[in-house]
Amino acid sequence: MNIAATVIPDRDDAVAALDTLRAWARKASTAEIETLDPSLARLLQSAESYPQFSRDYPSDFAVGDNYKATLPDLQNGPSSLIRGAKQQIQHVGISNFRLPMRFHTREGSDLTLETSVTGSVSLEADKKGINMSRIMRSFYKHADEVFSFEVMEAALDDYKSDLESYDARIQMRFSFPVQIDSLRSGLSGYQYYDIALELVEAAGARKKIIHLDYVYSSTCPCSLELSEHARATRGQLATPHSQRSVARISVEVNCEESCLWFEDLIDAARRAVPTETQVMVKREDEQAFAELNAANPIFVEDAARLFCEQLQAEPRVRDFRVVASHQESLHSHDAISVLTQGDTFAAQSIDPRLFSTLFHVG
Repeated sequence: MNIAATVIPDRDDAVAALDTLRAWARKASTAEIETLDPSLARLLQSAESYPQFSRDYPSDFAVGDNYKATLPDLQNGPSSLIRGAKQQIQHVGISNFRLPMRFHTREGSDLTLETSVTGSVSLEADKKGINMSRIMRSFYKHADEVFSFEVMEAALDDYKSDLESYDARIQMRFSFPVQIDSLRSGLSGYQYYDIALELVEAAGARKKIIHLDYVYSSTCPCSLELSEHARATRGQLATPHSQRSVARISVEVNCEESCLWFEDLIDAARRAVPTETQVMVKREDEQAFAELNAANPIFVEDAARLFCEQLQAEPRVRDFRVVASHQESLHSHDAISVLTQGDTFAAQSIDPRLFSTLFHVG
């Protein structure tokens, strides 16, 4: 039996074959090349034909309208580009872009404060995405104005229109300084209050919301009674335990009433629980604070109800929520309470990290 020997091409044969392919490719279409073998497109590319790109930044390049019209915009592409379920998204936007904003005080002066802004809109099920920078651009149009909820509404109207969305929301966070007098020494210092403002539009209805973190000392009534019992029955010196505590008070503003100043909400919190932590303290102030705590021992349940009592008496407040956390010095855990009134803040579920955000870092 005769078996023809297999001829193995050498390098010269491969070079000749590649030259033949390139000669054919110069006259063939891209479709013809890919039909023959898709991998040929890379194989037939010569170093001479590979495009040479500039590595210098074109600082003098000017972008005209015609050029901008050619730029791809994937987020505004057709619904066929949607990945995952074609489902409405309730919040799409940006968080924590910062800018200086001016705020009026109750006394009539202005403060410029670094403000963190979160803005979002709803995204309909048939839309791929949004151009998030439009939220920032809309807000910057109003950044030089003194804050009011009307300014927030104007910014929200702008980006809601730009992004063609039904629902939208803005949140602004900042630290608001208030000068506080000491209890007895006549000194004063600045207390800083973490405040957040929200404007929410959903299903055509708008709500204006203020969040305030109020920091206070809570002396345990049980511990106080046990300490006094030890003194009275055994002559044993004992001290009740107390701890730094935080209440996050969230209120929906009643726009039919007069302005609810930040200071008004702070005053209401202080009337409810007067043992606010102190700024400037001498010995007479420290003694006064011990007496003030002894006059106002408080469980976390008491705190929630005392704040509630003040908010119920305030006509400028509609729905509200009180979240209180007593960061125990006796226990290795915290004592917490949540009290809500109205539908705005009602919820069956609690953010797993809610209470960890109530720690106040001095």
